[in-house]
Amino acid sequence: MQKRTLIKDRLPSRHVTEGPSRAPHRSYLYAMGLTKEQIHQPLVGVASCWNEAAPCNIALMRQAQAVKKGVSAANGTPREFCTITVTDGIAMGHEGMKSSLASREVIADSVELTMRGHCYDALVGLAGCDKSLPGMMMAMVRLNVPSIFIYGGSILPGSFRGQTVTVQDLFEAVGKHSVGDMSDEDLDELEQVACPSAGSCGAQFTANTMATVSEAIGLALPYSAGAPAPYEIRDRFCMTAGEQVMDLVHRNIRPRDIVTRKALENAAVVVAASGGSTNAGLHLPAIAHECGIDFDLHDVAEVFRRTPYIADLKPGGKYVAKDLFEVGGIPLLMKTLLDHGFLHGDCMTVTGRTIAENLEKVPWNPDQDVVYPANRPITPTGGVVGLKGNLAPEGAIVKVAGMKNLRFSGPARCFDSEEEAFAAVTGRTYEEGEVLVIRYEGPKGGPGMREMLSTTAALYGQGMGDKVALITDGRFSGATRGFCIGHVGPEAAVGGPIGLLKDGDIVTIDAVAGTLEVALSDEELAARRAQWQPRETTFTSGYLWKFAQQVGSAEKGAVTHPGGRAELRAYADV
Repeated sequence: MQKRTLIKDRLPSRHVTEGPSRAPHRSYLYAMGLTKEQIHQPLVGVASCWNEAAPCNIALMRQAQAVKKGVSAANGTPREFCTITVTDGIAMGHEGMKSSLASREVIADSVELTMRGHCYDALVGLAGCDKSLPGMMMAMVRLNVPSIFIYGGSILPGSFRGQTVTVQDLFEAVGKHSVGDMSDEDLDELEQVACPSAGSCGAQFTANTMATVSEAIGLALPYSAGAPAPYEIRDRFCMTAGEQVMDLVHRNIRPRDIVTRKALENAAVVVAASGGSTNAGLHLPAIAHECGIDFDLHDVAEVFRRTPYIADLKPGGKYVAKDLFEVGGIPLLMKTLLDHGFLHGDCMTVTGRTIAENLEKVPWNPDQDVVYPANRPITPTGGVVGLKGNLAPEGAIVKVAGMKNLRFSGPARCFDSEEEAFAAVTGRTYEEGEVLVIRYEGPKGGPGMREMLSTTAALYGQGMGDKVALITDGRFSGATRGFCIGHVGPEAAVGGPIGLLKDGDIVTIDAVAGTLEVALSDEELAARRAQWQPRETTFTSGYLWKFAQQVGSAEKGAVTHPGGRAELRAYADV
């Protein structure tokens, strides 16, 4: 008891549980069945994004109970709470998607407020959906109390007439159906088998990309991010995380000791090496921002440029997250990258050991072809590429994993919303060779920077995935494939060049050189900018209005507050 009391002297919960003046506060804790000993132990927030919105989150409450057992076993007192999630698969293709990126901020903010309000000393965060993973990690580094991240796990792949399928196949099936290549009956059958279990979308889409990041950046236990949601081993990882966070409390190892510039580079390496989601180019700068580290889209792109693509994962490849876990998991991917000089091995992790120490005994598995050796990659540069040019002075991003042609040039066909573009695609009113431009979908202009999977998947389903290109100041789903360029900045809503394009302007994309250009002179662009007028929005109140007022550029992570650089004192030091 004396040891724990001494620890309490430096922990936030002392403001709630210690001394005669806190008798009213302790009475609330007694009302919930806590004992005197539990009250005077460190209080650990166990935050989950559990809800019934989607299979990504449905297993999180079960896993949270395992975390709580681990905390209790290590003489801590767990306090469970939940936050929101917006699930991209269900929000996709309509106005619901405007809430997706904004939810990342609400998740981080709500976890911060709950932790601050109740003076919890440590955090174990469980998340499953695309924006809940970065949102939870952002909260951890913002608060800077000892923290461990737990991924809820991926979904199992579906089976459709003997073929492995994911939700990506279903989105693309909509395109096939629109041109008569799939019947109503086949579409109905596919939708009933594509998602057969709890868990997040099963390929290297955004959720699994950010799960891979959680291990590489050092906030998750090794192997924990790879196990599918239905696997009972997940509960063992969760209990271990609960025990381990108490070790971090005693050793005072905090997230900002772990999430350094080198750790962020490690995170970007695994994104590129695994052919991960372009959304990482948004989330890694946002996590860095919380720490006060400058690490923007261009820094992410530079790491992508020098990283080999080595994991043959969908949507560009043939395997899913379950397959990666079963041949050696994320540590297998990281070990070959470390062995060949692509990772910083000296970064601290939540195990209390470095990346190199964690991976020291990880063997190479020669009897698999999910992950290639880093010195014999699928392609020598990463599966994700940054672009820059007169059409994207602040940068843009494209996933090239699985693509053969890395250059495209054609006339622009401009749309001022995703709905307009989707109508043109489903109605086949576009032409082969065009560059479809979807604008006013950026962080401010959307508002919310929507993903465009419905449109891109429909193009693929129509067999046009490699016959047209698509650029947007919005985002693309991790499930998107083809020549689809997102995060074009500055966005149209602030007068960026993408908002100045006209139908017929020749746009050239070169993913080898890393350029995105329109064949217009500086003088012509300046003349068009002088004529440009801001576009009115219908979102004039509520959270999306608030988000649009606060949000910054995609280049810096679309963040909504000054971040760690402006901070005078972290919550952990109250």
